[in-house]
Amino acid sequence: MSTVTTQDGTQIYYKDWGTGQPIVFSHGWPLSADDWDTQMMFFLKHGFRVIAHDRRGHGRSSQVSDGHDMDHYADDLAALTEHLDLRDAVHVGHSTGGGEVVHYIARHGESRVAKAVLISAVPPIMVKTPTNPGGLPKEVFDDFQVQVATNRAQFYWDVPAGPFYGYNRPGAQVSQGVIQNWWRQGMMGSAKAHYDGIVAFSQTDFTEDLKKISVPTLIMHGDDDQIVPYENSGPLSAKLAKGAILKTYHGFPHGMPTTHAEQINADLLEFIQS
Repeated sequence: MSTVTTQDGTQIYYKDWGTGQPIVFSHGWPLSADDWDTQMMFFLKHGFRVIAHDRRGHGRSSQVSDGHDMDHYADDLAALTEHLDLRDAVHVGHSTGGGEVVHYIARHGESRVAKAVLISAVPPIMVKTPTNPGGLPKEVFDDFQVQVATNRAQFYWDVPAGPFYGYNRPGAQVSQGVIQNWWRQGMMGSAKAHYDGIVAFSQTDFTEDLKKISVPTLIMHGDDDQIVPYENSGPLSAKLAKGAILKTYHGFPHGMPTTHAEQINADLLEFIQS
């Protein structure tokens, strides 16, 4: 397996296919690089070099006890880009991965970055606070942690079978394979990493990070996202990131890179080539 070892000794697994301009994909919680297979195959066929890694504690990366926070996630991504000497890279992040991309750019600069794409992403901040009254109550995320700690096998079935892909909506075309693949990816990872990661994706405030972004940025969000509600994420991030483009998808769910891959891939390609 291809891995890079970080400064604290964590082994980060990655895929690296093809040649050409690099596109680096950062996955959502609690998944792995495999969640990007459809996008990686698409862009590989269009002449790009495609890279995706398993976040620490996720997938095939080391199941370390600590470091499950945005600083480490960003630094691990930086270690990968430096290891592969990636330049002029397009960074694409879904959900928690969008937070990772934003924090990476803010923390490590834009010298290696050409463009950024945030898909159904967690910034600016998910949890409800005095300065973020539209956020979700902390109790929502506390309940996530309880379920991860006590019966994540069932939780990791209920999430994709219901709100993640919008399969709980009337008339939804449910794919059992997609549900099982989500479950497989989740159960590959560490319960400790996933437990801690809930705090990382829900409580990290990316407001100042977004203000530091100056590369061309596309923000893609479905207005029927039941995981990262649209109103408190996509539009707010677009106002904070300099010159960002907001593309709203009517009726699309959180997992739209999978459920609506053809549309998402086409729009990604158009933005990258523009």
